[in-house]
Amino acid sequence: MFKVISCLAYEHDYSFIVVAAIVCIAGAAMTIRLFERASRLSASARSSWIMLSGIACGAAIWTTHFVAMLGFQLPFEAAFDPLLTIASLLIAIAFTAAGLHLSASPPNGLPVETGGAVIGAGVVAMHFTGMRGFEIAGRIEWDAGLVEASILFAVAFGALAMHLAARQRIRYAKPLSVLALVLAICAMHFTAMGAATIVPDPSVPVPTKVLSSEFLAVLVLATMAIIAGLTLYVMDAKSQRELVDSFRHAAQHDPLTGLPNRAFLSDNLPGMLKRSAAAGKEAAVIVVDLDRFKEINDVHGHHAGDLLLQTVANRLKILTGPGELVARVGGDEFIAVKQDISSKEEVDRFVIRLISGVLDPIQNKSKTLSVGASIGISLFPHHASDADELIGAADLAMYRAKRAVTDKVCYYDRSMDEGRRERSALAMELRHALERDEFELYYQPQLDMKTGEVTAYEALLRWHHRERGIVAPEEFIPIAEENGLIIPIGEWVLKTACAEVAGWRKPYKIAVNIAAAQLVQADLTKVVHETLLSTGLAASRLELEITEASIIEDRDRALHVVRQLKALGVTIAMDDYGVGYSSLSTLQIFPFDRVKIDRSFVEDVSNDSAAAAIVRATILLANDLRIPVLAEGVEKRESFEFLRAEGCTEMQGFLFGRPLPLSEIASLVGRNEAPGNMRSELQRSSAA
Repeated sequence: MFKVISCLAYEHDYSFIVVAAIVCIAGAAMTIRLFERASRLSASARSSWIMLSGIACGAAIWTTHFVAMLGFQLPFEAAFDPLLTIASLLIAIAFTAAGLHLSASPPNGLPVETGGAVIGAGVVAMHFTGMRGFEIAGRIEWDAGLVEASILFAVAFGALAMHLAARQRIRYAKPLSVLALVLAICAMHFTAMGAATIVPDPSVPVPTKVLSSEFLAVLVLATMAIIAGLTLYVMDAKSQRELVDSFRHAAQHDPLTGLPNRAFLSDNLPGMLKRSAAAGKEAAVIVVDLDRFKEINDVHGHHAGDLLLQTVANRLKILTGPGELVARVGGDEFIAVKQDISSKEEVDRFVIRLISGVLDPIQNKSKTLSVGASIGISLFPHHASDADELIGAADLAMYRAKRAVTDKVCYYDRSMDEGRRERSALAMELRHALERDEFELYYQPQLDMKTGEVTAYEALLRWHHRERGIVAPEEFIPIAEENGLIIPIGEWVLKTACAEVAGWRKPYKIAVNIAAAQLVQADLTKVVHETLLSTGLAASRLELEITEASIIEDRDRALHVVRQLKALGVTIAMDDYGVGYSSLSTLQIFPFDRVKIDRSFVEDVSNDSAAAAIVRATILLANDLRIPVLAEGVEKRESFEFLRAEGCTEMQGFLFGRPLPLSEIASLVGRNEAPGNMRSELQRSSAA
């Protein structure tokens, strides 16, 4: 080791040593940085960065060696063999690239440190190849012990450098990996130089076809400058290309699941259809909508919902093969494409695969998450020849499948388009119904079972279309809810009903339905308050009916609004009781003044034991909670008798009166006693 120190202290020009150290440190830092970048890339993109790292590191090793050699002071003439000098550069690059490749993606069972050892071996091979080309008037005698030590330093420090760079297990791993790589190069070089003893021999001529020290200095600097420039240029070009590719990938892929998104589908689906057509084959577009996904988000939280989407997406990716594509195009909606189809059976088998990926339960800690799937299918070119039309057709089929009770897979047919066109036309005309004054309120009485008196009327909306005539509420109300028109229409109903009832001489209450969209709007309480003030209707005469479905969307918000409305003095009724799935807890939490049993349970209560049990339990529960119960949809005497026997306090239905316009009940609401025909009906029933 004394020989090494003596060689470094007394046989080198320090200015060259400093330059060699700077080159070595800069090259090692660039190598580790490039290696880290390569390690994060996919296997396909990694090779070019590994090669770039190999060139940078190999050039740094070679430059360090020859700059240090130029600082090696000799009392006689020396030169360098051009072929061996260039060969040493190529050896350094080749070994370094191979070592970095092994460290970035080691074969099974091979540690990353093996790649570092290969880099160290490259430093050794480069050094002794360069020394073999060192032409002097004398001979070199080697100290075997120091040669072995130099090899050990190169291999050990090289392995340590890659260990730190690849695994990052300790603090400051990156600068330490740079330091280890510098030591692998410098310790090997100066130890090997210390192992060399140069014995002058004037009889040994220096060949004429060699590189002088001055020329080698220029060559080394030029080579390093060119390699550094090319490396930086390639790095910049590759970084820009990767940045563009990453932006393109982000724009065309879903960030949560990694699946292609709607933009990707729009760009690629036309080409897939063309290829199928060119091959004389068909293609299928399958829309998959997850059922019960919202409930999982509401009950288990959005983290569980994200986990479910990611798991389903991963399964679908695994299940798709050549000519198949799955994209996520919405919150819980996926679109799958299969091209080159020869028969419908191929589509069915593909759909079965998709369903299996969706329906398998997912474990989330101690909970099991499961969803269903509604699937719509359209075929190219039978159902449409355009990509957007194909997706629209499959979407229509999916909605029909979602409405179905049993069959959740539906193929598109032409009748769906007719229904969509009809619905779209109705939606367009609905936008102008308020302007054209085409809406009218009908009123249906609600009776007290004990007295037989009419206690209230429910305001029911009717649409007198100028060409279609009367449009049923079940046709236009869902459209109004989808398009947001339910809010202005609902306000019109509220204001019109309150204004009309305020003019009645008989103080009947008026019941007005409040849609889900109205309940969550910010100013519902303000609208109701201003309506009461402007019409002069007493708050105690207004009852607002809300459904359980409108509450479930945002319970806390709905409860806050209900309490505000109650503070105005209006009463609140729970409409359509029994059709929800959390009605008992809703009754416990919300301060309802009345419960309306849904007509679906009342219609056949005398023959359906299940319906009878639900109605009986509802009446018993409401009585215990001291909440009056109103049964709607009472059309048969048998239903009336059952409800009265069970203690139902109020009823509404065709048996007592159909919804009528104000013009036909004007005399009834202006009289001081209830309509005689209704009272006599109740009296006859009581006598019987």
